[in-house]
Amino acid sequence: MERLAQVARSHADVALASSLAAEDMVLTHAVFENDLSIDIFTLDTGRLNTETVAMVDRIAERYGRSIHVVRPDPAAVEKYVSTHGQNAFYESVALRKACCEIRKVEPLRGVLAGRSAWITGQRREQAVTRGELPLDEHDPVFGLHKYNPLALWTHEEVWAVIRAFDIPYNPLHDRGYPSIGCEPCTRAIRPGEDLRAGRWWWESSDSKECGLHAGNLSAIPVSVVTTKSSA
Repeated sequence: MERLAQVARSHADVALASSLAAEDMVLTHAVFENDLSIDIFTLDTGRLNTETVAMVDRIAERYGRSIHVVRPDPAAVEKYVSTHGQNAFYESVALRKACCEIRKVEPLRGVLAGRSAWITGQRREQAVTRGELPLDEHDPVFGLHKYNPLALWTHEEVWAVIRAFDIPYNPLHDRGYPSIGCEPCTRAIRPGEDLRAGRWWWESSDSKECGLHAGNLSAIPVSVVTTKSSA
């Protein structure tokens, strides 16, 4: 993928943040098969499905290369659980985002510290919060450049590449999970639902970001947020 090669040439310290989902597996395949100088890491929140965790070993078996696994601060996790409860994220958006902050955002902040750029597998059609997603942007949250090389890709295009190159993928995708996050916060979607309807399904569609991509929320037109919130 030429776009990835260009990013690697422009940023010697660039890293791909992989959720181990379909889009990120396409990018991982491109990085490893073309021997690009792009670090790949994944965030193990401690609440992932076993199928998701197993993808780390599947990647090593297929490509002969390992990706870096980043985990949250155990003390911060313990403090949250002891104060609010193991599954307090169901109680409010604030508590859910606090959990995401500890398990995802802070670990990400640590691994991105000192880097000039990072890469994601986000696509515009995934959610209303990503409808204006650019191919590249300045990330004000982490203070570096951010690339979304698959922003314009469709769901069908992603899977066409996976099948064409026999790229390993999370088996949860075959069970109705087009978007995969932590196990207690993700369910399979129903026919006709939005691709990210299974993420934090108890919340409104305009809040379904964890903080990793906070800029997505600020990019939503006010009219869209108002319509979705009042539906």
